Amino acid sequence: MPDVGSAENAQETFRRAVEALRSPHIRPEITVREIPSPQRLAPYSSAVSAEVTVQGEEIAWGRLIVLYDPEGTRDWPGPFRVVCQANSELESEIATDPLLGPVAWSWLTDALETNGATHHTLSGTVTRATTEGFGTKAHEGATTEVEMRASWTPESADLSGHMSAWLALLASASGLPPLDVTDIARQRSRP
Repeated sequence: MPDVGSAENAQETFRRAVEALRSPHIRPEITVREIPSPQRLAPYSSAVSAEVTVQGEEIAWGRLIVLYDPEGTRDWPGPFRVVCQANSELESEIATDPLLGPVAWSWLTDALETNGATHHTLSGTVTRATTEGFGTKAHEGATTEVEMRASWTPESADLSGHMSAWLALLASASGLPPLDVTDIARQRSRP
């Protein structure tokens, strides 16, 4: 017979963890919304997406998924696993930089550290993809996008620092200045 008390405790632990995702301060350029979460990856899951918009143009987007398995039947080392994705279009001179991968990865590791998001077993990838137009699309030119996918195990159920780190990753990938710094280039381009 299943232990009803344990199931209720698991639901409450997960509810509190997901509630922490709503607590961090969100920059005005970033819009976050809840999205359907994957159902087969863990007994409990929650997901949000975000878009970064500057002067009416979407410049980056991403997803954050929280997985919770209180029984420890999954392959990750702990009851929680955070999975994130961040995508951003790049300027052509940055896109060809051979250090793009390590620099983009440092956006995440720095964000986790700065926001006190203690974790272990961090893994992920940084991918750059260039799209070129041909034929009737030749006039569109080439664009390059960087995509980062990562996952890690939080060391506590307080996920507010992890949410803040993901938002900081999106800001870095978008090229947004720190909140306490004014971006003069963007101010000059305003009509």
